[in-house]
Amino acid sequence: MDHGENNITVVDENGNEQLCEVLFTFDSDEFGKSYVLYYPVGAEEEDEDEIEIHASSFVPTEDGQDGELMPIETDKEWDMIEEMLETFLAEQDEE
Repeated sequence: MDHGENNITVVDENGNEQLCEVLFTFDSDEFGKSYVLYYPVGAEEEDEDEIEIHASSFVPTEDGQDGELMPIETDKEWDMIEEMLETFLAEQDEE
């Protein structure tokens, strides 16, 4: 996973395209999906404390491209994502 160069375009509920930077992706065997955590590009420059991190699930296509982003539907998935995020952020702090 290459940080910094990895942007995705996300369409919000109003149909507006927003360029987002990928924080990290991971796979879950439990749910059989991949997940991506991302935030709007430029957010980190505005206010460190208030970055809203978004998460979506996706199923990678066979040619290795990211598939279509899908909403996270279950509380179990959200709990797992929050755990992964906390672990990721803790590791970042140690560097």
